[in-house]
Amino acid sequence: MNGRERVLAMLEGRPADHLPVMPITMMFAADRIGVKYRDYALDYRVLAEAQIRTAEEFNFDHVSCIAETREAPDCGAVVAYFEDQPPSIIEKQALLADKTTLVRLKPPDPLGGGRMHDRVQGIALLKERVGRDKAVEGWIEGPCGAGADLRGINTLMLDFYDDPAFVRDLFAFVLEVGTGFARTQIEAGADIIGVGDPAASLVGPGIYEEFVWPYEKRLVDSLRAMGARVRLHICGNTRRILGGMGRLGCDIVDLDSLTPLAEARETMGPQQVLLGNIDPVRVLRDGTAESVYDAVAECHRQAGSCYVVGAGCEIPRDTPKANVRALADYARAARP
Repeated sequence: MNGRERVLAMLEGRPADHLPVMPITMMFAADRIGVKYRDYALDYRVLAEAQIRTAEEFNFDHVSCIAETREAPDCGAVVAYFEDQPPSIIEKQALLADKTTLVRLKPPDPLGGGRMHDRVQGIALLKERVGRDKAVEGWIEGPCGAGADLRGINTLMLDFYDDPAFVRDLFAFVLEVGTGFARTQIEAGADIIGVGDPAASLVGPGIYEEFVWPYEKRLVDSLRAMGARVRLHICGNTRRILGGMGRLGCDIVDLDSLTPLAEARETMGPQQVLLGNIDPVRVLRDGTAESVYDAVAECHRQAGSCYVVGAGCEIPRDTPKANVRALADYARAARP
């Protein structure tokens, strides 16, 4: 059973030979092939090469196009790029600092030569080179994260109270952008669409249920209707919104290390596939191969049989190689 077959078997409830392993790698992958992160972020060919070589070296079951946000810059947001660090949205120059700008915005063409187009090309290249053997994962921003990229995260948090109607209009717009972007990635060969919605962990359960969850749900339903599997990743402590996350219908819920897998399993039920979630720094980077192996075993114990091996978030770039190999070592020794 190859990696793609293994991942799809887990997501479809079929027997797999052992647990899949699907950690997030970005800076770690760039460092593996000796390139600056700016090049990894800006050139799909560099990203694809880094993902393939990293997946092969560490026996991962997938390759991914996750990197910096692509939707916001194509909409016109100002982004700062650095030689060897992740890009950053310039919040002081937020595209929607003036809310009235929203009515004039049009969803950009994902194949229009911008940052979204680069990711679609990356998906196509990954599919061509390793798509038979590895699951190919695309990526889009969730409504809260995408909205924060355009409005500014601090301002958006105030908008929930000051202008709820604007928030709903904003989320409807980014949902349209994200859905169109996902469709082109699926058509290019993505098996899975990752949805990153990091800002969603910053709101309380009331705001999440009223504002964020309905748009995440519409997005997930749209992606599944297109034939994609959906992986949700919300950074941070999501313990207060686990119930809503479990009702979205995602194929994989990827949890950060601040949320115990046992709580997620109790809340979401036995059939939800969970991914994660050892601490990327204190356990994965700063531990030993043996302690990483033991920590993943504990995650597996808490999550039960519907489980995919991974860290709580991105693998830090300076993580020892032996520690990363321990993830796959455990996965290959364990049965779902």
